[in-house]
Amino acid sequence: MTSRILVMPGDGVGPEICREAVRVLDVLAHDHGLDIELDEALVGGAAVDSAGDPLPEDSLAAAREADAILFGAIGGPKWDSQPRDKRPESGLLRLRSELGLFANLRPAILYSQLAHASSLKKEIVAGLDIMIVRELTGGIYFGKPAGQGTTDAGRREAWNTMRYDEDEIVRIGRRAFEIARARGGRLCSVDKANVLDVSQLWRDVMNELATAYPDVELSHMYVDNAAMQLVRAPKQFDTIVTTNLFGDILSDTAAMLTGSIGMLPSASLDAAGCGMYEPVHGSAPDIAGQGVANPLATILSVAMMLRYTLERGDLADKVETAVGAVLDRGLRTRDIMDDETQVASTQEMGGAIVDMLR
Repeated sequence: MTSRILVMPGDGVGPEICREAVRVLDVLAHDHGLDIELDEALVGGAAVDSAGDPLPEDSLAAAREADAILFGAIGGPKWDSQPRDKRPESGLLRLRSELGLFANLRPAILYSQLAHASSLKKEIVAGLDIMIVRELTGGIYFGKPAGQGTTDAGRREAWNTMRYDEDEIVRIGRRAFEIARARGGRLCSVDKANVLDVSQLWRDVMNELATAYPDVELSHMYVDNAAMQLVRAPKQFDTIVTTNLFGDILSDTAAMLTGSIGMLPSASLDAAGCGMYEPVHGSAPDIAGQGVANPLATILSVAMMLRYTLERGDLADKVETAVGAVLDRGLRTRDIMDDETQVASTQEMGGAIVDMLR
């Protein structure tokens, strides 16, 4: 059965890194029997410029029809003056919400070849393999009421609401327990239950779910301590589950443990396993068009697509093995280079992966 993949390159370096990921998909289709059909749609600032909307209706319709979405990156200073509902980020938030992409999977894996690039000592991060499961369609980013106004005394004020209901916590909790069961059997739920009522509900529901997963060891940690522990002793974690806001922050912290945010892929899944796959890094407008962006996070996002949506774990293994082999050769983009490695452009790095797959 043919799988429909929608490519949404977005802004900044998005088109460059997606181009290399599409080259990987093409060689998998041509040489390894992957049955796919590719299409492309506008999103983010590019869509604002073309259609006046960061997520035009035709792009949303195409996303609904796709089995998987390969997403690049969005945003940049060019669109900062737009009203909030016209900013590129609003298109991404709406896409997640409209498609029900509630489960964000962000692995933080340190390739042994890049231990030098981590901001921590090699002995602290060597062998690092953490999966962060972030709830993606609830919490403070979507809670109502939210807005800005003026107090009776004439002072400006703003407010946001952190809100979760039981069902939202149950569905992300179950996904996290299942992922932990398939990994090391340890799940750490991160919250702030000592001061937040919403976190107390989160913790209560996680404890209730744990009874159905006796083979998974559940622990709890306050978010401030979790941030400290990620830097102090990150290998104590196997799988982490947390809210939208806390997951956003902690996954970027974990990114630096791996040497470069340019190495981190992600998956955002709905209840049926369809999803959107994108690098964790942003649009990097300062280097867009220079051919220096690292495409490996996007290519590794393709590997996650193969594993979680297309059910081709065999091909996911091939892609991840190819990335490791290219790093073994000493090929590096600018963000992960050292004195003993060869600097490669975005296209050269993508081409090396393609050559390995051939």
